[in-house]
Amino acid sequence: MHLLLIAYSSYCLFIYSWIALAIAVFFLLLRVTAPYGRHSSLKWGPTISNCLGWVIMELPVLVLLWIYLAPVFHSISLVSWVMISLFCLHYLNRTFIFPFRLHTRGKKMPLIIVLSAILFNLVNGFSLGYYFAHYANYANSWFTDIRFICGFILFFAGMYINLRTDDQLIHLRKPGETHYVIPRNGLFEWVSCPNLLGELIEWLGFALLCWNLPAWGFFIWTAANLIPRAISHHSWYRNTFADYPANRKAIVPFVV
Repeated sequence: MHLLLIAYSSYCLFIYSWIALAIAVFFLLLRVTAPYGRHSSLKWGPTISNCLGWVIMELPVLVLLWIYLAPVFHSISLVSWVMISLFCLHYLNRTFIFPFRLHTRGKKMPLIIVLSAILFNLVNGFSLGYYFAHYANYANSWFTDIRFICGFILFFAGMYINLRTDDQLIHLRKPGETHYVIPRNGLFEWVSCPNLLGELIEWLGFALLCWNLPAWGFFIWTAANLIPRAISHHSWYRNTFADYPANRKAIVPFVV
């Protein structure tokens, strides 16, 4: 029992340290724009194709998650399976569908971004996989808890916003085109990056419905990455297009 308490304490300390690092990264990314997508730069070293980069950097979280889950497959509760399925649903899209829908053939991303994303996803795969394999203890009554219900609604609302606005962005250009235009209609009239807003809402919902430390840590890291990214996108739009709508915010309507 003593060793189990030490293991749990060490696990929690690791997650809290990971969250502290996210806060530091947030302030770093407010000053340094991650060099991929429209901000890509050859100054950051070797590059690989966008499509391949997305697959390579997103796949590890699913692999490591299931390495932890496989040995305890039959002892995982139904509630935990729902949570795990929601997480996998997002990453199956990000790994095997989203990269192949992009109209960015020929575009590349720095290898350093891919490697940093692999590290990020390995830590998340460990933190969530280890939790659900060893510590998750949800009774079926959790399905009727207000946190689960609200989180479930937020998760799918955020996923819908993310997928819908990603689709709008993808279809701004025809296959083979690489130029940028001002997105219009829907949530794009309110913020520059509603796709990132959707993902933020999605993982807030996930953290709420799970109500555990690694899920909240994942949400904090998501916010630490996406909010500075949206601010960088917003600044790029305003500097690139003289007629960019002045009333749009970066990611949260009326706020940021």
